Amino acid sequence: MSASKKRTLDAFFSPAPKRSKAGEEEATAASDDEGAAVVVSSHANYPFSIADLPSSLSVGMASVPARPSRSVNDQPDLDLVYFEPYIPTRVASGLFNFLRAELPFYRVEYDIKRKGVQTHVRTPRWTTVFGLDDTCYFGDDGCPLEKSTNLPVHDKRYLAVPPRPIPECLDRLRTSVESATGCCFNFCLVNYYASGSDSIAFHSDDERFLGKDPAIASISLGARRDFLLKYKPPQTSQSSLQPVAPQMRNLTELRFPLGSGDMMLMRGRTQSSWLHSIPKRTGKNQEDGGRINITFRRAMIKEGTVNYYRYNVGTGPVYRWDRDSRQMTPWES
Repeated sequence: MSASKKRTLDAFFSPAPKRSKAGEEEATAASDDEGAAVVVSSHANYPFSIADLPSSLSVGMASVPARPSRSVNDQPDLDLVYFEPYIPTRVASGLFNFLRAELPFYRVEYDIKRKGVQTHVRTPRWTTVFGLDDTCYFGDDGCPLEKSTNLPVHDKRYLAVPPRPIPECLDRLRTSVESATGCCFNFCLVNYYASGSDSIAFHSDDERFLGKDPAIASISLGARRDFLLKYKPPQTSQSSLQPVAPQMRNLTELRFPLGSGDMMLMRGRTQSSWLHSIPKRTGKNQEDGGRINITFRRAMIKEGTVNYYRYNVGTGPVYRWDRDSRQMTPWES
């Protein structure tokens, strides 16, 4: 990954006439860096260069975690570490506006068979991903190399959506989170929920490529959204019926109203035993604004790389935040 000075923050954040409240917040977040040259992260598989964190946000990140964490482990097989917040509120606000403006996003579509029926899925949120699984690393030229041989990876599945390294603005977060949690991560997934209509259904991140009892760190930026957890129903088959333990029958759904800067670490048997979701919100209120969710995780094998890029980047168009229209718009090189 190379870096070069290409732009100035005062040009990027130049004031627009009759700026909205949200626009004023963006300008405020960048005011400390006006006139400063911007260093960018570059890679052949980025659609465009991605700015490194400005100095004001870098300085603000030095104070994380903003508060000590608390454990949430009072339910069977639940193991959470909750920071309220992890990133100070003012820094979280600036980081939200910065990442929304600087990262490439995608609205991935794909076909899947559900109960024998072919279904077309349009992901109900904006996504992007960076990273590489544990079997490989990025060489000096930016190409993936096998750790076992130090030779280029010859896996045709990588050609469909080529992997790319985590840019500096997210890698700074990764190293901070690793230090705070004692975990190691090699992937960064970013979801942008443009409004209360964007969501993610109940699911668990228990894929085989994450290994047993994976640790996943999730940072919230922007609007407050509810994070729900519910115990998984026991898997049964005709050949092996698993009885439900009495203490599991009456478990209630858990709800955490995640605010900007909060971080939730899920670890242990949480993924194998619990489902989580971000439900839609109805009505018009301040809680329906945009939200960014950053998750750090560790993929152990190549299937993880293939899966994450297929479902979080795909082969469709690239989108980027347009400050004037205040929405994601198609990006053209």
